[in-house]
Amino acid sequence: MARLTLSLLVLALAVVAVTEGLRGVGPKKCCFRFNDKVVSKERVVDYTKTSQRCPKSAILLETVAGREMCVRPSLPWVKDLISYLDAKNAPGESSHL
Repeated sequence: MARLTLSLLVLALAVVAVTEGLRGVGPKKCCFRFNDKVVSKERVVDYTKTSQRCPKSAILLETVAGREMCVRPSLPWVKDLISYLDAKNAPGESSHL
């Protein structure tokens, strides 16, 4: 009886260890559908590159409304938008208008 109890305890611990380990393995967010329409600079406040472990390379845009939108990083308008946001958010930069 003690052997059975010990075996079940070891099995339960093994299951917990495996499932806990699997939680942190994959990337947090990946994109599977993409917005193909140009998004204006005024609608976007930030961007994030998805993990290299995602099946498709993507940029995750955060809009002023707090929504997230996936776009393809290879598109020219996306490259321009990233350059614009990087320049806008650069520390020590200030406008003298």
